[in-house]
Amino acid sequence: MPDLFIHIIVPIAIFLFIATFTLFAVYAERKIAGFLQDRLGPMETGKFGLIQTVADILKLLQKEFITPSAADKVLFAIAPVVIFTAVFIGYSVVPWAPDFIPANTNTGLFFLMAVVSIDAIGILMAGWGSNNKYSLLGAIRAIAQMVSYEIPVGLCLISAVMITQTLNLNDIAYLQGIDSPHPIYFFGFWDVTQIGGVFAWHIFQAPHLLIVYVIFFLATLAECNRAPFDIPEAESELIGGFHTEYGGIKFAFLFLAEYAMMFLVAILGVVIFLGAWNTPLPNIGALRLADWTTGLGWGLFWTFTKSLLIVGIQIWIRWTLPRFRADQLMTLCWKILIPVGFLCLAISGFWRIFIML
Repeated sequence: MPDLFIHIIVPIAIFLFIATFTLFAVYAERKIAGFLQDRLGPMETGKFGLIQTVADILKLLQKEFITPSAADKVLFAIAPVVIFTAVFIGYSVVPWAPDFIPANTNTGLFFLMAVVSIDAIGILMAGWGSNNKYSLLGAIRAIAQMVSYEIPVGLCLISAVMITQTLNLNDIAYLQGIDSPHPIYFFGFWDVTQIGGVFAWHIFQAPHLLIVYVIFFLATLAECNRAPFDIPEAESELIGGFHTEYGGIKFAFLFLAEYAMMFLVAILGVVIFLGAWNTPLPNIGALRLADWTTGLGWGLFWTFTKSLLIVGIQIWIRWTLPRFRADQLMTLCWKILIPVGFLCLAISGFWRIFIML
């Protein structure tokens, strides 16, 4: 019975977190966009517009279920569920704090990448099932973009795995803190195992991993269809992309999936490259900041703080940079990110053989 209870309560807790995060993230995005465009953003519904997003969600939930008469009824109905479920399951292997992880598996990173890639199938189902030329074109663009940018994402993750020698995300997190089972070297020569803090993050253990993380961040922006990589949802060209025909709760699931994906790639980058739940504060002599800021509570705090900061940067970029053209998008992927990713992969092999051993 306890196991059954855990198997029920954990998914519910993750879903409630995604829903709550989406509410606050949408509000934050509107406010950040308003600030960058020298306006106020939502102000009417609630104090400073705080419940504007809540009102929007309630409106979506109350809307009538409308399915186009010429659409494929089955594909049209299940596509949003497939897209959201693919992203939702990815959260099952993400560590939030020391040993606080829904499913601690030795192939966690591989599982996450495999299950999240299923959302491309859901997008194709949404575009094809809508029987709308704009939706289909948006779906084709989205899938071409996602399949292309999965390559640099994979190269980045393999580069990190070659350094860590594990696919277990919980173990990868431990390798960046004072509780690491192995010595930690800053740039390969300075032992910082007992110092911890930011010096123990993977981007500083091997300097090329900082470049790897930049590639990872750019590629995951494209995976999320976020500006400047939001060509699949280009309103000026495609009306609304693959979700043109969707409304009500079906659109709400697509909306949840987008913001859930934003946080998922943010926390994945934090776990692999930016110290995970480990504090950025180092031990300095008698001032044991890294020792004092550990444990479950602090772990959750640092994980959320780092991840939300990355989400904030994603939002900032959306309202700052113009959208790429389709040819520029593919050029960046195939002629820049992938070659640099392969170079970083080779450097990881060299670093592991000649520096770490």
